[in-house]
Amino acid sequence: MFQHPESRPAPAGHRGSVRTERSEESRSGTATQDNPEVALMPEQKILLVEDNEDNRLVYRTILDHFGFVVLEAADGEEGIRRARMDAPDLILMDVSIPKVDGWEATRRLKSDPATSSIPIIALTAHALASDRAKAQEVGCDGYLAKPVEPRRVVEEVQKHLARRAAGG
Repeated sequence: MFQHPESRPAPAGHRGSVRTERSEESRSGTATQDNPEVALMPEQKILLVEDNEDNRLVYRTILDHFGFVVLEAADGEEGIRRARMDAPDLILMDVSIPKVDGWEATRRLKSDPATSSIPIIALTAHALASDRAKAQEVGCDGYLAKPVEPRRVVEEVQKHLARRAAGG
């Protein structure tokens, strides 16, 4: 079972877990003597396009823990609309989503000058080599096959954001 990264076991005699709050410095991504862990840049927005509520919760929780602002969409139409409206720094795109699938949503976003430079990482249960090739064909910048360890998602997000910040 996934335990929220900001939770700790409850004291003896209590049920469940106790949520602990991070300091303002930790949330903002600012380095301090007490907080050497820093996100690449504070307030980077990640758009998570995923129809499965449990998956959204897991990825939102880990991304929030690492200081990212997480925007959500439950289908392709909403994902396209949010990408155009909110200009996220990166998009995590499930490909098997309702209304407009992730492949088509990615094609539309990559063909729109307003959103074409936003890195898109396919987040999918499709794990065949042909699926990875299709992700590249439609314009995805990265590809993660589910199930994927939440920290691996963070690593991939950080890698693509660093590449974007470096101009590549």
